[in-house]
Amino acid sequence: MEENTQKPVLRYSDEELQEFKAIIIEKLEAAKAEYNTLRNYVRNSENNGIDDTAPSFKNLEEGAISLSREEAGQLAQRQFKFIQNLEAALVRIENKTYGICRVTGKLIPKERLRLVPHATLTVEAKNMLNK
Repeated sequence: MEENTQKPVLRYSDEELQEFKAIIIEKLEAAKAEYNTLRNYVRNSENNGIDDTAPSFKNLEEGAISLSREEAGQLAQRQFKFIQNLEAALVRIENKTYGICRVTGKLIPKERLRLVPHATLTVEAKNMLNK
């Protein structure tokens, strides 16, 4: 007789996956709203709102506005990447691979996933990779 030597599949239950899905969808909606706000701010560069500014302060204001738009652009890029990571997490939920560390194969603790729902590494694996 052959013994079944396969390890049991380690994953979160369907109920737990649904809990994480709800968290991710909530964060995704908020992230998309913030991204659209930032993107609209960056795009609205035609109207600087400094037409009535004295010429001596106009350059300073234009510089500040330009810097502010640059920072908003960087924040928008970061937010877009966050959105992509959240969407990838939803795919992992559908594939039932969500919450499994891609380095160790261990379950990522629920507390970590509630705080960082797009995490793909345990803290232990992340620390190993950062050394």
